[in-house]
Amino acid sequence: MGLTELERQITGAVERLSESVVGIDSTRLTRDNRFGVVPVEGQGSGVIIDPRGIIVTNNHVIDDATRVQVNLKDGRTFVGEVTGTDPATDVALVKVEAEDLPFATLGDSEKLKVGQIVLAIGNALGLPGAPTVSMGLIGALGRPLPGTDFVVEGLIQTDAAINPGNSGGPLADLGGKVIGMNTAMIPFAQGMGFAIPSETIKRIMDQIARNGRVVRPWLGISGTDVNRSVARRYNLAVEQGVLLVEVIHGAPAREAGLRVGDILVKIEELRLEGMKDLVGALSRLSIGDDVSLQFVRNGTSYETRLKLRESPERLVVRRR
Repeated sequence: MGLTELERQITGAVERLSESVVGIDSTRLTRDNRFGVVPVEGQGSGVIIDPRGIIVTNNHVIDDATRVQVNLKDGRTFVGEVTGTDPATDVALVKVEAEDLPFATLGDSEKLKVGQIVLAIGNALGLPGAPTVSMGLIGALGRPLPGTDFVVEGLIQTDAAINPGNSGGPLADLGGKVIGMNTAMIPFAQGMGFAIPSETIKRIMDQIARNGRVVRPWLGISGTDVNRSVARRYNLAVEQGVLLVEVIHGAPAREAGLRVGDILVKIEELRLEGMKDLVGALSRLSIGDDVSLQFVRNGTSYETRLKLRESPERLVVRRR
């Protein structure tokens, strides 16, 4: 019995993509109370996105590694050089000294639909041999990642099986294009994994190529989400937004007249439900942009404008 049309699509996509999927072995040094400094090994995945040896993976796969080894499907191994990282989006670039490597094409994650069939490919559990493939559906788009304090972009939620070692591997459509990068699984959930959208990866790659690092706009505030319970507890005039708990001296927000206790409710045309909305909006703006902010102070709504400057600090994601 021959393959169905769907099976031909799936096997064709896997054949096109699997050659570009790599295993990544990382070595970190950590301090042990008994033995002093000891090496700790980790395993993950990556995907070649340029035939000159450029690989995209998760930042947490190579973070703080003293050695990165890249293992190709054909058995070749290379020492990888980390050329750029962005902890806030968990994206990193690794370079190996090789030419004419098989590579994958980044697709358009903006065109994805809930219910679409996707393939997760990676070095699951560090098993030897070819990459592991699993299939599932897109369950949701624009998701935050549970257990993190700072996520810049909405994630792709899928029920394709994602296991330890899959991190950094591609999430692909049936055309074999990479529409996301597998980044996390939820251990207490049934069949729920998350992937970083390809459009986020493209933006990070472009920033690293142009600036050598990721440059983000900066307001100079610390805030907390406003919801109904917070509003009732502190007798606030609105039930959603960002309550400012710090406004840094000399920052754009301070110069625009914002102060502690103000509630940001809108940036440009986007209404803010909380910090993730604000961070997501800033990630789509550029240094030097002149933006409008609407805020509430003592029950009265005001509007101000400010010019975005570069963030002076490296943003990080803390994973519990």
